Amino acid sequence: MRWLSGLIAVLGLLYPLIVLIGLKYLEPRWIGLLLFILVAVRLALSSAVRKNLQLLKPALWGGLAIFLLALGTMVLNHEMPLKLYPVVMNIIMLATFGVTLKSPPSMIERLARLQEPDLPDEAIIYTRKVTIVWVLFFAINGAIAAFTAVYCAFETWALYNGCIAYVLMGLLFAVEWCIRQQVKKRNQQC
Repeated sequence: MRWLSGLIAVLGLLYPLIVLIGLKYLEPRWIGLLLFILVAVRLALSSAVRKNLQLLKPALWGGLAIFLLALGTMVLNHEMPLKLYPVVMNIIMLATFGVTLKSPPSMIERLARLQEPDLPDEAIIYTRKVTIVWVLFFAINGAIAAFTAVYCAFETWALYNGCIAYVLMGLLFAVEWCIRQQVKKRNQQC
């Protein structure tokens, strides 16, 4: 089952490219059906959703929104709902990270505790700030995804949502990792 989860994750990452290429050969409704199936399988296999009730609501609402996008694509046979998928994914991530700011521990603290269960107070403050940065990132990225879906050519939409957005995420992660090393070093010297 792990390989299936991995395959679905890869297909999710390649979604804009799959849509761009798929629409050259298939009607939008068939891509919508594929999205519908992928989301259903992904939610069924997601142990993280089942195990963490705080994160369940954003994931379920997001899953419902994606189902509705897929259903809209199948019924209307139009590509616009397909282009809104990255917007919904950013909203899901924003909500998932944002909920943890309201109900600590923050998302980044949860992830940090997987490697270091006993975090010092300074690290908890730092992880909260990083979670805020990711919430802002998902808000901005979601707005750009929405703009590309509504106002840009399909190729531009696919380039941004299938490449540039991932590069920006990687850059944010890399910059944060560098800052984290400096913060760790500074706190160890005190």
